[in-house]
Amino acid sequence: MPINLPKPISQYYQYDLDNNPAFAECFTEDAVVVDEAQTYTGRQAIQEWKTGASRKFNYTVDPFSIEETNGTTIVTAHVVGNFPGSPVDLRYFFVLRDEKIASLEITL
Repeated sequence: MPINLPKPISQYYQYDLDNNPAFAECFTEDAVVVDEAQTYTGRQAIQEWKTGASRKFNYTVDPFSIEETNGTTIVTAHVVGNFPGSPVDLRYFFVLRDEKIASLEITL
């Protein structure tokens, strides 16, 4: 059964899948992303993070669970690709502000 994602989160996954150059527009200007113990602050750094990951790896992401707790939307997704440890279920902790992603932390 498909899950109903808030629009900014749905766009995040769609733009990631399409390798859309507007990917960073899903985020606020001062957004923060934490992934693999690295922190990326601001749209430019976030776009560079995404571009770097897309150059290194091919992957698909299939969100299958969503929950909301204390202003954080937690999406669990099955990720399959040519990266070490694939396949894996990752948890994405989104905080939204003004219909954009203000912060995102990706964990196991």
